[in-house]
This record gives sequence, structure tokens and C-alpha cells, in this order.
Amino acid sequence: MSTTLHLSPEGITRLLAIMATLRDPVAGCPWDVKQDFDSIAPYTLEEAHEVAEAIARRDWKGLCEELGDLLLQVVFHAQMAEEAGHFGFPDVVAAICDKMVRRHPHVFGDEQGLKISAEEQTRRWAEQKAAERAAAGPGSLIDGVKNGQPPLARAVALQKAVARIGFDWPDIGPVYAKLAEEVGELQAAQAAGSATDKLADELGDVLFVAANLARHLGVDPAQALTMTNAKFERRFRRMEALAAAEGVTLDGLDLEAQDRYWDRAKAEDHAGKL
Repeated sequence: MSTTLHLSPEGITRLLAIMATLRDPVAGCPWDVKQDFDSIAPYTLEEAHEVAEAIARRDWKGLCEELGDLLLQVVFHAQMAEEAGHFGFPDVVAAICDKMVRRHPHVFGDEQGLKISAEEQTRRWAEQKAAERAAAGPGSLIDGVKNGQPPLARAVALQKAVARIGFDWPDIGPVYAKLAEEVGELQAAQAAGSATDKLADELGDVLFVAANLARHLGVDPAQALTMTNAKFERRFRRMEALAAAEGVTLDGLDLEAQDRYWDRAKAEDHAGKL
């Protein structure tokens, strides 16, 4: 089976050359030369979040730009790795190509043509990952959960990992109950005047259970929050516009008056006018 690629090799070659030039100790950019894996990692996470935000906004032009920024992050890390003698960009491409072919035998391998559901493929993917970890040697069930993920995504990944051995609630009912329990503990800690670290611990429990609830609902919690952020931004900007049209500013109003503008913006949003 062959796949037609519409990207010219010259495009990738140009991008790699630009990155190499930026990292050149003599002719490059001082900022780029100064960076290392640790300093660039936060930018990589930021760009991934901006991709998700562009998708939530259905901003396809913006998504194209954000994907380019994310690709640059991959190239940046690969360039630094090549300089250190670890690996290069071709190794990154080869590794992901090999992995995708290996983990899709129903598309590329001996099972080509076998029709399976998306749910079955998810199960197979998890089994293949587990087999690869087992081949690498003994370890914890959660060894394969990467540390570099955003916290919400990692919470879900940890929960999925332990659910494979049955360490999970059988249905969603107890999850709602646990969420209420954790919120109660947070309220109690706040009422008792607990220190910030104690409140952070209790709030973390609430967020962890909320992530578990999202998993049981089949919802990506990070994507859900991204969508809500976009919704809030959309409605708040409309609040500002409504107030400005009436010659007032929101910061000059009390909360009750601000809420009236919020309710108007929310109603317009529900009506599909925003």
C-alpha cells in the first residue's frame, strides 16, 4: 500500500537548514544558540496548547500557523539532539514511521484489510504499548505514562493505565460521589483556615477526580477546558461590546450590573449570534 505525499522534500530541507543556521555559534541567533532542551520544553508545551486552542476556535488559518510553530519545536529539539550526538531529525521521522506501521498491522501488515472498530484499535494500541514495555524489562504498570504531559492529560493517562488491571470504578455513579466527597474535603480545609499547600493538595484531588469523570464520560478534559476558555473569552468580549455600545465600561459597574451584560452575551451565544 502506498501513500502519496504532497509535501516536497525541499520544504523540510529548508526548515532544517534554517534551524541549523539559527543554532550556528558564529552566524546564528544568540537567543537560539543559548537554548537547551530544558529551556525549549515549555515553549513546546505552549505551542501544543495553542494548536488545541485554534481547533476549539475553528480557526483553520490560525491552526495552520500553530501547527507550523509546533513543527518548529520538533525541528529545534532534533537539531539540539544532533549537535549533542544523540540523534537527528531523520531518526525522529524513521522512529515514528516504524511505530505507526508496527502498531497498525490491519493497515500495513499481516492483517491488512481486517476491519476493526476504533474501540478495538484503542485496545490493541494499549496492548502493543504494554508488550513493548514488557520487552524492555520489568517495571511498574505506570512506567509508560510520560511525565512531560500536561497535568490533566497525565491524570487521564495514569487512570487509563491502572484501569487495565481493573483498578477503576465499574460505572460513573461512584465517580460523581467521589467528586462531591473531594469538594467537601476542600471546603472543610478552606473553612479550617488550612495553609496554601494543604488547599493545593485538596484541590489537586478534586481536579484528579474531575479528570476521571471526564474519562468515564469519554471527554478529553483538556479539550473541554479549552472549549470553555474560548466560550468565556467570546462572551466576555461581547459583554465589553454591549457595554461600550451603551457608553459604559465594565470596570465602572458593580457585579450585579456586570452580570446583566453577561446574561445578555450568554443569551446571544445560545442563540448562535456570537
